[in-house]
Amino acid sequence: MPIIKVADLHLHYQVTGEGEPMLFIHGLGSSGRDWQFQVEFFANCFKVMTYDVRGHGASDKPPGPYSIPQFAADANGLLQSQNMVPAHVVGISMGGMIAMQLVLDAPEIVKSLTIVNTTPDMIVRSFRQRLAVWQRLLLVRLFGMRKVGEVLGSRIFPEEGQRALRQLFIDRWAENDPTAWQESLKGLVGWSVVDHLGEIRCPVLVISADHDYTPISEKEGYVSRFQDAQLVVIENSHHATPVDQPERFNQVLYTFLTTRQF
Repeated sequence: MPIIKVADLHLHYQVTGEGEPMLFIHGLGSSGRDWQFQVEFFANCFKVMTYDVRGHGASDKPPGPYSIPQFAADANGLLQSQNMVPAHVVGISMGGMIAMQLVLDAPEIVKSLTIVNTTPDMIVRSFRQRLAVWQRLLLVRLFGMRKVGEVLGSRIFPEEGQRALRQLFIDRWAENDPTAWQESLKGLVGWSVVDHLGEIRCPVLVISADHDYTPISEKEGYVSRFQDAQLVVIENSHHATPVDQPERFNQVLYTFLTTRQF
């Protein structure tokens, strides 16, 4: 994967295939590598870009604080630098938050929006929610990234037949820089675009696993706020739907991209 300087940041990215531009944005603690199954599929008919978000993978990990608007500005700069606009933008979890912020900040560069197992709101409203954030930060400080990866891996890939995926997740999670990961997590807290979803005019696909962290009803609640959105639920899936159900995920996304008018 080549490296390009966007503003004052070096970003690690990869472009594969030819056709309409697509950008895939990974989640917290992940990297562009985790879109492997999507790159292999969509590069046959799209120009696909993956990259490592600031603080992740092989991209720069400058001191914090980090923020969703900052992540979105990085993505905007990267797309512009490669003349890949307007693009179909796909984001999972934290990547979905970045994608929503990107289309609100720069609607002219987003042709369609697909968000996966994500939320438009990370405002901490209760002691329980605040405790959950504190616990994650504390676990990393006390036990390190690998141990946290083991805990998360058992939740994201719980089935016996997913042992190889679970181990790959743990190994990659252990590569995270603890400070950059903590700054990224803290950068999500307090962010919200709920009141602005109705401003998004491009077609929107919301994909939810049937066993995601947040219930399907929560996705149904915010899907109705978009001007033009549809929700698809993928069964027998947890938080990492593009990895644990790649064939079904790819088909749902492909159908959306090839049957809509953009």
